[in-house]
Amino acid sequence: MSSCEELRRFSESGRTKQDERAKSMVRVGTIVSIHIAATGAAPMNLVTSARAVVGRGLEGDRYFNKLGTYSNEPGSGRDVTLIEVEAVEALKRDYQIELEPNQTRRNIVTQGVALNHLVDREFKVGNVTLRGTRLCDPCSHLEKLSGKGVMRGLIHRGGLRAEIISGGAIYSGDAISF
Repeated sequence: MSSCEELRRFSESGRTKQDERAKSMVRVGTIVSIHIAATGAAPMNLVTSARAVVGRGLEGDRYFNKLGTYSNEPGSGRDVTLIEVEAVEALKRDYQIELEPNQTRRNIVTQGVALNHLVDREFKVGNVTLRGTRLCDPCSHLEKLSGKGVMRGLIHRGGLRAEIISGGAIYSGDAISF
């Protein structure tokens, strides 16, 4: 056997289960933007990347630091919140309400993925694994900060709450896959 063949066989034998699983994942969407806020009512700031920490959330965000509006109330899925850019566009089209993505109060704005379908499912955002825990229906706090009509316009389109299963860096432009 030639050294090239040996190297190829060695390389092929070294593939991990993670490599095999990554090959089977299908890219379904993209991260449009990432937003964090220091406290519950503070403006959401656009960032190009964020570090996702298991059981804590996105580093620098209000829920990571337990300073979110609902931090003291029990409940799952406060690590990360996501919303579809298509929902923001539909709010403008159907209700004539214009919101910037950061005004949705969600951490990650996505494109090309139906987030409602990810409840109770694991999925990848870049190299980070998340599990959708429940829908992120709009609340009166969002309505108060964003304007009248937002709650009605985002019913069943308010996004997804997720827990971080395996952490790491998340970047704008990262693929969303499962």
